Amino acid sequence: MVVGNWKMYGNLAWNKTLLESLVEGLRDYRNADYAVCVPTPYLFQAQAVLAGSNIAWGGQNMHQFEGGAFTGSVAPHMLVDFGCSYVIIGHSERRELCYESDPVVAAKFEVAVKVGIKPIFCLGETREEYEAGITEEVVARQLDAVLSRVGPDGLAEGVLAYEPVWAIGTGRGASPAQAQAVHAFIRERIAEQDFEVASHIKILHGGSVRVANAAQLLSMPDIDGALVGNASLVADQFIAICRAAN
Repeated sequence: MVVGNWKMYGNLAWNKTLLESLVEGLRDYRNADYAVCVPTPYLFQAQAVLAGSNIAWGGQNMHQFEGGAFTGSVAPHMLVDFGCSYVIIGHSERRELCYESDPVVAAKFEVAVKVGIKPIFCLGETREEYEAGITEEVVARQLDAVLSRVGPDGLAEGVLAYEPVWAIGTGRGASPAQAQAVHAFIRERIAEQDFEVASHIKILHGGSVRVANAAQLLSMPDIDGALVGNASLVADQFIAICRAAN
């Protein structure tokens, strides 16, 4: 599975060119799943251009409550209205810049599943945590927050995305071996509660995934795809990563 995270980029004309290029470029790729998560104002455009293609679309965030006096927030059903299959939950930028806690992320995961959207649940450590040697401790804490809320059966309704925060947008991504080790740890921790769920859940890798390293990363046994940032904004690069997955 390959998911593009457009972050806070785009405009109507630029989006149209990129989306139409992706539809054409991915038309014959049928051996993996493909999606783009676009800024909320452009969900209508993604729906219009991608409907009927082999590319799904989704939101980048949503509120943990289904409605209420939360000015500026996006309710889960609003994403449903635009045909979203996915929503990114717990991205490191939301955790750091918007102070989203583990319990808040877990609540968002639960409500996404409730309304029929598959959450893409991000987890990963900062550079300070990585250098302190507590990667597994941090990832376990983030994972356990969701597991304790929805259980392994609930977790199975989503997709996981391990993103070493120190690699996001830096071009200094984790090596395939480093990434594989953490992915294996995540899968093993899920297996402690439910081996079947652990065997089938998709665990994507994020953080400076690019054309040069995509094939190596995707060849690792516990890496089931990629959550792509910068490279998802360039049609040729995103298509090449999807080609590697295909």
